Amino acid sequence: MSSVPIERIIKAAVDRGASDLHIKAGDLFRARIDGKLVPLTKQRLTPEQTRAVALKLMASDSDRNRIDELLDYDCSWGLPGVGRFRVNLLRQRSSFMIVMRVIPFGIPTPEQLGLPDAIRNLAEARSGLVLVTGVSGSGKSSTVAAMLHHMNQHFQRHIVTIEDPIEFLHRDIKCSVTQREVGIDTPSLGVGVRAALRQDPDVIMVGDVHDPETLDTAIKAAETGRLVIAAMPTPDVMTTIAQVHALMPREERDIGRIRFSEAVAGIVSQQLLPRKDGEGRVLVAEILIPSAPIRDALKDPARVLEVKLQMAKHYGKSGMQTYEQHLAELVKAGTIAAQTARALGSADADGSATSKGGRR
Repeated sequence: MSSVPIERIIKAAVDRGASDLHIKAGDLFRARIDGKLVPLTKQRLTPEQTRAVALKLMASDSDRNRIDELLDYDCSWGLPGVGRFRVNLLRQRSSFMIVMRVIPFGIPTPEQLGLPDAIRNLAEARSGLVLVTGVSGSGKSSTVAAMLHHMNQHFQRHIVTIEDPIEFLHRDIKCSVTQREVGIDTPSLGVGVRAALRQDPDVIMVGDVHDPETLDTAIKAAETGRLVIAAMPTPDVMTTIAQVHALMPREERDIGRIRFSEAVAGIVSQQLLPRKDGEGRVLVAEILIPSAPIRDALKDPARVLEVKLQMAKHYGKSGMQTYEQHLAELVKAGTIAAQTARALGSADADGSATSKGGRR
């Protein structure tokens, strides 16, 4: 490690298709490739080496000057000709660890990601709230980027993104794209979304919905006739609905359910599974496109379980599908092994299983 520049190791990891890089004092340099965390070096990093890498990745001199005071730190970093990275710096056992999420320079298309047509159709909607969900490493950031890129190639819109940090960089093609980073361009996601409503947007993208303020503002934006695309770290459609309701203040939950049921244009939950041929991973998605019966069920907590039944019943209509239905398609096509589908299917067999994020 000491004789090999960190940039060369990072490039080698990206060339092998790594999605995440792990740099930790006392350990080997590791990379997540096709979902597995594999070592890329034989020498363990010293605390001094890890600290030096952290300093190289930090965004400003003022941040570098206080490195020894930091416990957690987020930023983005770019390596020319290789890619951009979302960086998280943390302390563990009194030394540094760095986790880097790879963000390719090129923005993927819906076709390259294998997205169902329904997801592209959601990108063409004029208004409403679209939630793209999945746990860390499920590819939701790439899906959102592909949706925005599809708009940028085919429509004349003003897209405003509020991200923490900015991941994919979008240039203006047919759309004007305004990208704002939390902590640099706006103080918080909620403030950024509220400000976006005064910036003549057609589309607002919210990097992560994790608090009541951001959720409420996203719903309000959709209610004003904008298309809002927001990410949430939930594993499936039913858990996403439950999380949305849980984020609403208790005293506002009844009206909140009604507002959400009328604003939501779609929920896409996804994850990546290993391909049967061993060549990388494939996306499996659960998609909700609200019909009148589904909107009615979303308003009534006693009927919310009907949503999954309606999704299964109307499979193929408007692009709706459950995980189980998409898995069956992929097994029939020979894309994934039946054993892989059964493992995921058992996790989706009941609500208690799907609520465990670690299953995904």
